[in-house]
Amino acid sequence: MTYRRYGWVEIDPAAITRNVRTLKALTRPGTLFMAVVKADGYGHGSLVAARAALAGGADRLGVATLEEAVTLREGGISAPLHLLSEPPETGVGIIIEHKLIPTLCSREFAVALSRAAMLADVTVRYHLKVDSGMNRIGVRAEDANDMVAWLKALPGVEMEGVFTHFATADVPGDWEFDGQVDRFRRAVERMRTERVRPAIVHAANSAATILHPETHYDLVRCGIAIYGLHPAESTYGKIELEPAMAVKARVSLVKRIGLGDGVSYGFTYHADGPTTIATVPIGYADGVHRVLSNSMDVLIRGVRCRQVGRICMDQFMVQVPDKLGVTAGDEVVIVGTQGAERILMDEPAGRAGTINYELACGFALRMGRD
Repeated sequence: MTYRRYGWVEIDPAAITRNVRTLKALTRPGTLFMAVVKADGYGHGSLVAARAALAGGADRLGVATLEEAVTLREGGISAPLHLLSEPPETGVGIIIEHKLIPTLCSREFAVALSRAAMLADVTVRYHLKVDSGMNRIGVRAEDANDMVAWLKALPGVEMEGVFTHFATADVPGDWEFDGQVDRFRRAVERMRTERVRPAIVHAANSAATILHPETHYDLVRCGIAIYGLHPAESTYGKIELEPAMAVKARVSLVKRIGLGDGVSYGFTYHADGPTTIATVPIGYADGVHRVLSNSMDVLIRGVRCRQVGRICMDQFMVQVPDKLGVTAGDEVVIVGTQGAERILMDEPAGRAGTINYELACGFALRMGRD
C-alpha cells in the first residue's frame, strides 16, 4: 500500500549548491568555506545539505554534536568535520574514531583528549574557541595566550585553528561588533608572540561573510545563508539567495459555516457571515507555531488565504473565498511559491516573533521530505 501524509517539506539540494557558490564568490581566492549542517541541516536534512554544499565547493562541514557528526560519517561524508562546541569528555573516543576536529576551550577537555590520543597513538587536530565578547563558550580573549602556552606542551593534540563567533555581525555600524573584532585580533596577535601560528583563523558567520569582508580571514562559516535564508534584514539587497525549503500540505476537508459560528479551540474566530473553511492537516507539532493563530496566510490555488482560529497540534483552518472552489486534496503552500504568489520563511517567522532559523528547524520534525 502506498501512503503519503497530507503534509510535507520539499528540499531543493541544487539551491543549496548554488547558494554555496554565491557565498564563496564573496571571498578571496584560497579562503576556505565551512558549510554548517547542524540541527539536521537546519531542518533540510544533514546528509542532503552536506552533499549539496560539498558539490558547491564547501571545503569543510560544521555540526554541533557528536551524534550529528557520526550521522554524517556513517552516511559516507569524508570531508573535514568540525564540532563547533566542546563535547563532553566522554566523547573523546568518538572524536578519534571518526576523525573529527573538535572545538577546545577548557583544560579538562584538553587533558582528556590528550590522554585518549596518546592511547590511540594519534595526533588530534583541534580549534581553540576564543570568547571575544559573546559570553557563551570559549576561552576569554585575555586568557587565550596563557591557554595556548599551556596547550603547547600537551602531547597528542595539535592546534590547527582558532576562532570566535560574533553576536551582532548583522547590525550595521554596531560598536560591539567592532569591539569583538578588535579583541579577537589582539588575542591572535598575542598567540603569535608565543610562536603559535594557527593555520586557520576564522570568525565570519553568514552575516559577516556577506557584510564584513574584513573578517573573512582564512575561512568563513556559513549556516543559514546556504539554505537560501537571509540571516537578517541587513543582508537583503547585498546578495541573492535561493530558498531551498518549501512547506506544503493538502486540504483535508472543506465545509460551510454560518454567521457567528466559531472555529477551533476557544472560538478566537467567529464568522462574520456565511463562510467557507478549509482544514489543513498539519499543526504546531509540525512546526506551524500556535502563536501564528489568526495571523498567518497560506496559498491555495495561487491566492493568499487567511488562517483562522487557534492552530491545533495536528490541524489548522483557513478561510477561503467561495469563488476559489477549493476542494479536499488541493495543495496548500505554507512556505514557498504557488502561481504568482510567494511566502518566504521570514514572513511567518516575523509574525511569530522569531527568526527563520527556528521555523526551518521545526518544520521538519515529523513531516516527510521530498
